[in-house]
Amino acid sequence: MGLIRVFVDDTSVEVREGSTALEAIRAAGLNVPTACHDERLKPSGACRLCLVKVDSGAKPVASCSLEARDGMKISVSEPDLVQYRKGLLAMLAQNYPREYVDAYPEKTFHHWLVEYGLKEKCQGETGNGAVDRSNPYFRFDPNACIECYRCVRVCSELQGSFVWQIVDRGTGVRVSPDSFGSLADSTCRSCGACADACPTGALVDKEREAKGAAKSWTRTTCPYCGVGCELSVGTKDGRIVQVLPVKDAPVNKGHLCVKGRYAHAYVHAPDRATSPMIRRDGKLVPVSWEEAVKTVAAEFQRLLDAHGPGSVGVLGSARAPNEDNYIAQKFARTVLGTNNVDCCARVCHGPTAAAMKTVLGTGAATNSYNDIERAQTLLVIGCNPSENHPVVGERIKQAKFNGANLIVVDPRKIEMADYADVHVALRPGTNVAFLNAMACAVFEQGLEDAAFLFGRTWNHAEFREFVAPWTPERASEVCGVPAGTIREAARLYATSKPSMAFHGLGMTEHMQGTEGVMCLVNLALITGNIGKLGSGINPLRGQNNVQGSAHMGCEPSSLTGYVAIQDGFDVHTQVWGQVPPTAKGLNLMDMMDAAAEGTFKGLWTIGYDIYFTNADAEKTRQSMENLEFLVVQDLFVNETAREFADVFLPACSSFERDGTFMNAERRVQLVRQAVPHLPGTKPDWEIVQDVAAAMGHPEGFEFSSAEEIWEEVRKVWKAGAGMSYARLESGGLQWPCPSEDHPGTTILHVDRFPVGEKANLALTEYIPTPEITTQEFPMVMNSGRSLYHFNAGTMTARTKNAEIRPTDTVDVHPDDAADLGFSQGEVVRIVSRYGSAELPVRIDRGLRRGEVFTTFHSVSRFLNKVTGPTRDRIVGSPEYKVTAVRLEKV
Repeated sequence: MGLIRVFVDDTSVEVREGSTALEAIRAAGLNVPTACHDERLKPSGACRLCLVKVDSGAKPVASCSLEARDGMKISVSEPDLVQYRKGLLAMLAQNYPREYVDAYPEKTFHHWLVEYGLKEKCQGETGNGAVDRSNPYFRFDPNACIECYRCVRVCSELQGSFVWQIVDRGTGVRVSPDSFGSLADSTCRSCGACADACPTGALVDKEREAKGAAKSWTRTTCPYCGVGCELSVGTKDGRIVQVLPVKDAPVNKGHLCVKGRYAHAYVHAPDRATSPMIRRDGKLVPVSWEEAVKTVAAEFQRLLDAHGPGSVGVLGSARAPNEDNYIAQKFARTVLGTNNVDCCARVCHGPTAAAMKTVLGTGAATNSYNDIERAQTLLVIGCNPSENHPVVGERIKQAKFNGANLIVVDPRKIEMADYADVHVALRPGTNVAFLNAMACAVFEQGLEDAAFLFGRTWNHAEFREFVAPWTPERASEVCGVPAGTIREAARLYATSKPSMAFHGLGMTEHMQGTEGVMCLVNLALITGNIGKLGSGINPLRGQNNVQGSAHMGCEPSSLTGYVAIQDGFDVHTQVWGQVPPTAKGLNLMDMMDAAAEGTFKGLWTIGYDIYFTNADAEKTRQSMENLEFLVVQDLFVNETAREFADVFLPACSSFERDGTFMNAERRVQLVRQAVPHLPGTKPDWEIVQDVAAAMGHPEGFEFSSAEEIWEEVRKVWKAGAGMSYARLESGGLQWPCPSEDHPGTTILHVDRFPVGEKANLALTEYIPTPEITTQEFPMVMNSGRSLYHFNAGTMTARTKNAEIRPTDTVDVHPDDAADLGFSQGEVVRIVSRYGSAELPVRIDRGLRRGEVFTTFHSVSRFLNKVTGPTRDRIVGSPEYKVTAVRLEKV
């Protein structure tokens, strides 16, 4: 877009074409009151406070909804306009509570009341008994509502939840939650967008109300899922008092979910670990840092001397910054001398990385979140963005509301399925059969992109022949989906282009997880939905830095940059001044197997509760008990530490340190320290450096800041060489970004693939999981996350999210519940071949009969005592998504 010149009073300014008159006014250094306007929403002009005159016209117009034109003359300060605005503000102030003006000066309505000298006109009272405090995070006082309807619009236009409703007419008009009662009884998801948008004291964060205004603000990156939302963290007296969305963030565009905005109380939770501990007489007891570090160093050295480097290993953390993971894998390779290094990507998106790297040459998302708004069709398969990646989920919903097609592939009728053009409710574990049938249907209907096939793939003829037997009718028998539904989905994806696919752990956590992702890539290739705007294959990564932790080298077969050891050998040798080991390393699951066999002796796990989160907990217990030495490093004494750790080391949270995270769209963003770290805790990288020095290897571990570490990362990772901290300052950059003048890469594989000009389509036969139902175990259990909790619950269980969702549940179809005699909330026992757990029942019509769904966040429920030993055939990820079970009365 070009620039246009606009005249505001006596000032000439240049603004981009398409800007509003209000934006031109602000560019000129002036401002006018607004009540209904929010830059995240479509302009409405309803409040009339921003009226101006244009080109000497007599009739005032709303500047927020008026598009600026080249040469336009905007009058802002004429006395009659000022008086008109003052009159409107005075009218709104009549019944407004004056005490809120002083209590919340940051609210824009309050600013304008003071600016126009109208605070004394406020004669209203607070709602007192009428104030709705039922939501744990914000309260609603209807007496302070000025009917601007920003809450209504932000809930619909940004969040897509439609909770706030306009009720009644005339003088009785008001806003109300959709329960027409309390917020607690409504469908509110507690994202806080309404409280953020509200210009008055009607909607206010409770923590802001209780603790007062923040004294300083820090821009940083969210510590939860892999979306990578940017936060503005407000602090006071060394504590977080409020978190707001960064309005100009390229990822979240001024929005947050309940976790990112509110679930930060864990940072100062009373049970934060603030002292190293050593197990003595069966109990973990506090010790000094010096003693803990010496013990770790001595024990690892003992194991190395006795059993060699293959007997020990390190697990990096998907919750820790890139710099910390880089140091962890460098320690494993240069101090311990082993490639036994991994992270929790092994149990989630390891299959994605392997599949996409095999077929395309890069194991990461091909496109960017901004392509959501460019896509004509969105395929959401094996993921539940509304719950697990809410900000991306709401962008997908808004794209659907604005005309995009939506295909949802999920065994359950998740919320997004309510809006889908096609919902494919397939049986868990049948992704390969379904995607082969989709490919067959594309060819069958002549919908393939012939030019792309011939120009960008090698074996298209062989692939066409391979999938031909996988007719939708054949797949229908396997997947439990009508053949017509498969054809409809194939037709929509192949013809309404560009089509963009998002997938999650419902694709990867299967015996054929890696192969399933390959089949999804096949579908994109045969339809030409790769290397273009609004298209591609885009994994929704589960944790804030799970993409980065593996990419930094916490992966046994890859060095920094996710390059094979032989490919990165020379540059790492040069930078490290030491030859990296070349012996084949063990991944996490290999380590557990080797520990059970007695050949793996010592493990250092960072920010990762293995015992609680690994599938088949009983086998994990046997492996952990067989270790000679275990170090656990975390914010809290987690289940792994409580049961098995010999040494516990307390680490900092991401709010207490600097660094970078890498989100699911390959974007590297800064993490900035917002509060001092708790006394007794340290950043993970500092702890690792201390141990390296104690083992007589300080060389290469003498960094004084995260930025220094990042500078070394840039030297060994060519695709990230252009990403200095200075360049990451605002919004981050997407790799590849090989030089300081490179803008970053929003779309991969535009002209060629890293594997060459053409890719090979994967020929993948469907293999049923061995985890089958029987008369003894007649139901299939699927599992996943809840909106309100995050993985092991280490962080969210220590926040008020636990009030909203206090426990895991087992979701059961109402007919199955009736047959079994279960009622809502009744605690029942889930029994599998591997163990049992007790969870309360939640009745859900969105399930297929014979299938149940469980969440896995509650330590008290410990769902992984039920899940089994089946693993992905290629990378070893556990099959969390299919377990044969029975449900019984407790």
